[in-house]
Amino acid sequence: MKIDMTRTGSRNGTISRHSSNSTSKLYFTFILLLLIFTPRVDSSWWYIGALGARVICDNIPGLVNKQRQLCQRHPDLMQSIGEGAKEWIRECQHQFRHHRWNCSTLDRDHTVFGRVMLRSSREAAFVYAISSAGVVYAITRACSQGDLKICSCDAQKRGQASDNRGEFDWGGCSDNINYGIKFTKTFVDAREKMVKDARALMNLHNNRCGRMAVKRFMKLECKCHGVSGSCALRTCWLAMSDFRRTGDYLRKKYNTAIEVTMNQDGTGFMVADKDFKGTTKNELVYVEKSPDYCLMDRAAGSLGTAGRVCNKSSRGTDSCEVMCCGRGYDTMRAKRVTKCECKFKWCCAVECKDCENTVDVHTCKPHRRPDWLDQTRR
Repeated sequence: MKIDMTRTGSRNGTISRHSSNSTSKLYFTFILLLLIFTPRVDSSWWYIGALGARVICDNIPGLVNKQRQLCQRHPDLMQSIGEGAKEWIRECQHQFRHHRWNCSTLDRDHTVFGRVMLRSSREAAFVYAISSAGVVYAITRACSQGDLKICSCDAQKRGQASDNRGEFDWGGCSDNINYGIKFTKTFVDAREKMVKDARALMNLHNNRCGRMAVKRFMKLECKCHGVSGSCALRTCWLAMSDFRRTGDYLRKKYNTAIEVTMNQDGTGFMVADKDFKGTTKNELVYVEKSPDYCLMDRAAGSLGTAGRVCNKSSRGTDSCEVMCCGRGYDTMRAKRVTKCECKFKWCCAVECKDCENTVDVHTCKPHRRPDWLDQTRR
């Protein structure tokens, strides 16, 4: 699903206002029909990435009262969260592009991921972590860019400090990561704090891991001052790293996620593996084992891998053996156009030719039904 947030504007004049009102009514009617005929599974604020905050605050199911109030009070923040939602979903799909479950989204579904998120699995753990991280990243960035009225750069970074290169002065515009984390915790965790069960505890834990992952990769950026750029004096500030670093980090945490069970008093977790000696503080946790995602299973939310492209020469998760779950694969010849024979032309451009190559594309075979099932349906 391609999530798009549409910004609508108005022009002066009666005709334009009438047109805008008509458009709003049509848009509102569309949203109501969408919400009525979309099967409700587990609505979430994630859908902000697909709809405008103008409608979402009052009408989309899934926002608890606290989230709805924040949405109405800070529409500019919701705009940032919507942009952040598109970004973290793209990152999720990048991280799992060679996986049987590829972070697939569903068109016109306000649950975004469908029933797959009902299971308290590793995949759910990753989605909650990366979504929380995406909100932190989006809000912090918007603060620094001056897009929000409620926050700006980190004003606490003042005076002198030092690193392994010596002393420097705080200056510039440090990213206000603490505000981003604070608001994200208030908004994202609001729904989970209303419930006292294993899934809510799991979500809260993974939300926190996602928030802290963004802070983990804050970096020092500096500007030199002095004769001929000698760096006799430095002015430095803290900035977020590219979101890809957070995605890579959380993807590794997905691989090492820890299975847990709720303790007897319902206040925390116990690790399912009795021999586990470490701590779960900075690890993703899950409660239920994942399905294999090989076959389409509407109840589990699995889309299956039939028709997925696989890599014949790979030995990883994108290999035809793993991706196709042993069902085999089909091969077809396809033409692919790439840029080639590129030359630098003074000044200042690169000119390339379009080269056409024929390549083999391998796709997973569909599941073959047992013969007895075919006979019973005749």
